[in-house]
Amino acid sequence: MNGKIKELMDTVVKNDYCIGCGLCASLTDSPLTMMLNEDGKYQPYLSDNNHNKDLEISVLSICPFAKNNNKETEIGKKIFEEENNVEFDEYAGYYIKNYAGYVKEEEFRSKGSSGGMGNWIATQLLKNDLVDGIIHVKSSPDDNNLLFDFQISDTVDELLKGAKSKYYPVEMSKVLQFVKENEGRYALIGIPCYIKGVRLLAEQDKIINERIKFFIGLVCGHLKSDMFAKSMGWQLGIEPDKLNGIDFRKKLDDRAANNYGVEVKGEKDGKEVVLISPTKELYTTNWGQGMFKYNACEFCDDVLAETADVTVGDAWLPEYSKDSMGTNVIVVRNAIIQQIFEDNMGDAIHIEELSSEKVYQSQAGGFRHRRDGLSYRLYLKDQNKEWRPNKRVEPSNKHSSKRKRIYEKRTFLSQESFKAYKLAEKNRDFDEFINYMDPLIKNYNKMNAPSIARRVLRKVKRAAKKLIES
Repeated sequence: MNGKIKELMDTVVKNDYCIGCGLCASLTDSPLTMMLNEDGKYQPYLSDNNHNKDLEISVLSICPFAKNNNKETEIGKKIFEEENNVEFDEYAGYYIKNYAGYVKEEEFRSKGSSGGMGNWIATQLLKNDLVDGIIHVKSSPDDNNLLFDFQISDTVDELLKGAKSKYYPVEMSKVLQFVKENEGRYALIGIPCYIKGVRLLAEQDKIINERIKFFIGLVCGHLKSDMFAKSMGWQLGIEPDKLNGIDFRKKLDDRAANNYGVEVKGEKDGKEVVLISPTKELYTTNWGQGMFKYNACEFCDDVLAETADVTVGDAWLPEYSKDSMGTNVIVVRNAIIQQIFEDNMGDAIHIEELSSEKVYQSQAGGFRHRRDGLSYRLYLKDQNKEWRPNKRVEPSNKHSSKRKRIYEKRTFLSQESFKAYKLAEKNRDFDEFINYMDPLIKNYNKMNAPSIARRVLRKVKRAAKKLIES
C-alpha cells in the first residue's frame, strides 16, 4: 500500500476523524473508494485494484483532518488579504462585510432553509456568466439507496431543486472527477471542512484550481450520519428501508424560524405517504445532544466556513428568529460577490449590515462548543496519548468542573446514539432506541440544568421585561 495512504488509514480513518469528503478517492489513480460504514458515515476503503503506485498528490496534504492541515487562517490570508477593505476576526476569519438578510424576489426564500441567500448567490453567478455550473447537494436518482448526493446544476431551475440544508452524509469523489474531465467554470456549495479540503486540493491540482472559481460556504453545526434521517422517518412510522425522501427544514407557518418542521416521504402500512412534524417534537433532533454526529466534527474549529468566498447560515438572533420565513447571516470575503450584493440591495434582496459581534452571537452555541469545548477535548486526547489532528485551538484544562462534565457527556451521548440505533434496528423497534438513550439524556439534562440562582435571576428578568413592556 502507498505509504501516505497507509498513514491516512492508520491515523485519520482508524481513529474516526474522517469526515467522508471523498477528496482522497478523487485523486487520479487513487486505490480508494468511498462507501458508507456501519454507522452510516462515509469513509474510504481500499478498492480491489489496490496498488502501490505513488500518487501525484499526497492524500495527507488534502485531507481536512490530517495531522498538520490546520490551515484555515493561512488559506484565508493567502486568498482574501489583498481584497479591498478586508478585515479579520478570530471567529469569522477574513471578511469584507457581514450582513443579515433575505431574498425578496421569486421563491428563493420560501424554498430555502432560511432567507434563500445561498441559492440566490449561486443563481447570480450563473446569470452573470461567472460560472457554467453549480456543484451542490441534491436528491439522488431513484436507482440507488442514497437520499442525497453531490451533483452539478447548470440552470436556475435545476439549481433550485437542491434548495435547503441536507443533514445527511455526502462525498465529493465522483463530482470532482467529473470537474477534472469536463471543461467549465464551477462554483461549489459546501460545509466548512469540504471547502477547506478542496482549497487544499486546488493548491496542487491546476485543473481544480482553474475550474472551481467560487466557493459558497454553509454555516455548520455538525455533520450527521444517515441514521439521523432514518430515525426521523422511523419516529413518524416509516421504517428505515422504506424512507424515500426528507425535507429537513420544512417551514411552518406562524412559528419562529428556529421552530421548523421535517417532512418525510416513504411507505407506511403498504401506502406511500407524506408526513410532517415539528422537529422539536421528535426524539433525535436536539442538536446540542449531537446524536449521530461524526466524531471529526468534535475536532473542527471552523463554524463559518472561513475559506469560502461567502458564507451563509441562519441568523439565530432574537430580532430575526421570530420571522418564520427565515433570515440569513452572511459573511462576504470576495469582492465580486460583494459587488453582486451592492448591485441588488433593495430590489432583489433585503440586507442589513452586521457587526462581527452580532455574527458571533448568531452562532454563539456552536462557537462555545467548537472553540472552548474543543480545547478541553484536545487536552483529554493528549492526556490519554491518543492521536488527534493539530488545531488552531490550544489544549486546555482551565474549565469549570461542570463545563468539563457537559463536554464529556455530549461526546458520550453522540457515541452511544449509534449503539442505540443499531440495537433498535436489530429488534425493528424504535422504542429500543428510546429506552437505551432515555436515562443517558435525563442524566445529561439534569447536569446541564441552570443553578437555582440562575433560574431565579431569569424569572426576575422576565418579570421586569413584562413590567417595562406594559
